[in-house]
Amino acid sequence: MIELCDCRKTFISKHAQAPVVALDGVSLTIQTQQFVCVLGPSGCGKTTLLKAIAGLLVLDSGEVRIDGAHVAGPGSDRAMVFQNFALLPWADVISNVAFGLELRGAPKAEREAKAHALIVAVGLSGFERHFPRQLSGGMQQRVGLARALAVDPDILLMDEPFGSVDEQTRRLLQEDLLALLDRTRKTVVFVTHSVDEAARLGDRVVLMTPRPGRVQEEVDVPLPRPRPTDVELNPIFLERKEYLWQRLQAMQTR
Repeated sequence: MIELCDCRKTFISKHAQAPVVALDGVSLTIQTQQFVCVLGPSGCGKTTLLKAIAGLLVLDSGEVRIDGAHVAGPGSDRAMVFQNFALLPWADVISNVAFGLELRGAPKAEREAKAHALIVAVGLSGFERHFPRQLSGGMQQRVGLARALAVDPDILLMDEPFGSVDEQTRRLLQEDLLALLDRTRKTVVFVTHSVDEAARLGDRVVLMTPRPGRVQEEVDVPLPRPRPTDVELNPIFLERKEYLWQRLQAMQTR
């Protein structure tokens, strides 16, 4: 279980007269194996929240706990997937996927076997020796997902991972992600700007206010898992999507 307790984070900007408050008193509980989407306007602190869970930044006040333990830095129980892929340009696909295992000292044969299995799982069989520059954006993001899963984290932190690909590729990646998670049962915190994506993927959507970032509302999405590929026809999906859009629109037009 992930707990954020009254978290506050400010940043000093050389262009701003006052510190920028990214998170202001954010409290949130995410249950084990739950898929939570974080939705809100640009600049509302979504990525800051994700980095706080990852242990990549120090909060001004408040605390993040995982299974009751204080988060003081990155840990092997968490892995991040970024929007910009963050692949090693000089390394081929199998080396990129195995990179985290290499850092942990896994033997070469073991890490390459696990990397190969995940490459197959994300639909990239035959591309093991290709380099990132030889892959499309969607293929690069599959490599990033496989790399995160290779270290077998309990928690997957995803920062708009499908935001830079076309709509068709985005839908395919969403379906691939859901299929992988149905098998591996991870806890997922997924940052997105897309109302459709939040309602399609999440068990729950955390709606954040414009900066300073606060939790405005938490919306359950009571759709069954595994999610069908035509989930957009489900009345619950349509109702939740419309509700989220109205709430988001209202925040940005005040």
